[in-house]
Amino acid sequence: MKTNFILFFLLCFSINTFAQEEMPLQEKYTAHNKGKFFVSWGGNRESYSKSDVNFRGKDYNFTVENMSAHDKPKGWHMDYVNPARMTIPQTNLRLGYFFSDHYSVTIGVDHMKYVMSQNQTANVNGYIDLPTDQAGSFYNGIYNNTPVDMSLYGAQEGGVDKGTIQNPPPFLMYEHTDGLNYVNTEVSRHDDISSLFNLPNTDKVQINLTEGLGVGLLFPKTNTTLLGKERHDDFHVSGYGLSAKAGLNITFFKHFYIQGELKGGYINMQDIRTTQSSDDSASQDFFFFQRIIAFGGIFRI
Repeated sequence: MKTNFILFFLLCFSINTFAQEEMPLQEKYTAHNKGKFFVSWGGNRESYSKSDVNFRGKDYNFTVENMSAHDKPKGWHMDYVNPARMTIPQTNLRLGYFFSDHYSVTIGVDHMKYVMSQNQTANVNGYIDLPTDQAGSFYNGIYNNTPVDMSLYGAQEGGVDKGTIQNPPPFLMYEHTDGLNYVNTEVSRHDDISSLFNLPNTDKVQINLTEGLGVGLLFPKTNTTLLGKERHDDFHVSGYGLSAKAGLNITFFKHFYIQGELKGGYINMQDIRTTQSSDDSASQDFFFFQRIIAFGGIFRI
C-alpha cells in the first residue's frame, strides 16, 4: 500500500512538472502593440524657410520676395495644461491606433505659429493701384525688386488694435498665430530598442524608435493687416502639407510615455484670406522644421 502511494505521488509530480514545462511564460504587455490605442499632448518649436508671398486683389498684385518668419514660443507655461487656455501655446495633439505590432495610424493637429519678421527689408515685385481715398494708396506704384522696410509706420509683430492704424498705414503685418494649423494623418513604424540599453523588463521601462510620414490640410487663422485695409482674422482652409518625422519614445509602466520628435515638411497654401473682402487673398509655400516633446498614454479597449 505504501509503495502504491509513492508511485501515485511521483506520477502526479511528473505530470505537473511536464505541464509547467509546456506552458509558455506569460508574455509582457509591451511585447505586442496590435490593437492598442494611444493619445498624446505636447509642445513644439518651429523654424521656417524663407518664402515668396503673393498678395492679390482687385487693385493690386505684388509679391514679397524671400519673406523671413519665425515662431512664437510661450516657454514653460501653465497654459499647456490649463483646459481653458491650452490651445494658445504651440501644441501637438495626436490620437492613434496600432493596426500591427510595428505600424500605427494617427490623426492629429500640429498647432504651429508663423510670424513675419517686421524687422526686415524685403524686395517687392508687382503693382499697387488703390483708389486715392484709401490710405493704402500711399503705396501706389510699380514695384520692380523695390526694397520695402516692413517696420515702418507703426508696423509691429502681433498687429495693432482696430482703429489705431496711422496714415500712412504700415505696408504689411502678416502672421498665422492662432495658428498655422496642420491637420494631418500619419502612418508610423515603431521598433523596440530596449535591448540596446540592457533593459530586462519592458513592462517597467521600454524604449522605442519611431519614424513616420504624414499628409494633411492647413487650416490657419491668419492675422493680416495689408495696406491699411481692415484685417481678416478667422479660420480658413488654405492649402495642404506633407511631412516626415523620426522620434524616440520612452514608455513607463506599460501605459505612460514621453516622446521626442524631429519633424520636417512642406506647406503649400494658395488660398489665404487676408482682408474682409473675398477679392483679397495671398499664397505662399515653404518648408518647416519642428522639435516636439509630447506626453501620452497607451491602452487597450
